[in-house]
Amino acid sequence: MRKVLYLMGILHDTDVQWMADTGIKSVFPAGAILIQQGAPVEQIYILLDGRLSVEIGGGTQVAMLMAGEIVGEVSFVDSRPPLASVVALVPSIVLGISKSALNKKLESDAHFSSRFYKAIALFLADRLRSTTGNLGYKGSVGEQDPDELDLDLMQTVSMANVRFEMLIRNIR
Repeated sequence: MRKVLYLMGILHDTDVQWMADTGIKSVFPAGAILIQQGAPVEQIYILLDGRLSVEIGGGTQVAMLMAGEIVGEVSFVDSRPPLASVVALVPSIVLGISKSALNKKLESDAHFSSRFYKAIALFLADRLRSTTGNLGYKGSVGEQDPDELDLDLMQTVSMANVRFEMLIRNIR
C-alpha cells in the first residue's frame, strides 16, 4: 500500500479522476502473468485488490505485492524491458494505464507531469533505501528505519487513502 500513498498523496483529485477515466480495470486469475521478464511493458498497473508476486529467473519470488502497489513504473521511466515478471498469486483486480495515454497526459499537462514524476521518484527512492537496508547496510548514523514513513509523507497519508478509495469508486 505504500506506493499508492506516494502517488495519491502527491497527485490532485483531478489527476486521480483522469486515471480512473483513462485506465482499464482488469481481473487477472491466479497464475496469470501481468508483466513478463524481458518483454516490453505497454502499461503501468495499480493493484486494486489481490496479491501479485514479483519473480526473477525461473520463478524465484523476490517480493509480494498487495493492494495499492504499482507495477511497470520502472520500465515506464527508462523504457527498458523489466528485470522481473509479475504474476497474480490470487485473482487480482488491477487498473491498467497504457504508456501511450500516460505519455500524452505527461506531455500535455506539465503540472500533472511534475506531480507524477515526483511521486515515482519518491517511491523508487524508498525502494532503494529498503533494499539497501535489507542488504545489511542498516545502522548508519542518523539513518531512518526503512519501514518508517517520512514526516512529510505522513501528512499526506489521509488524503492519499481518500484518493485511492476515490480511484476505486470512479473506475468505469
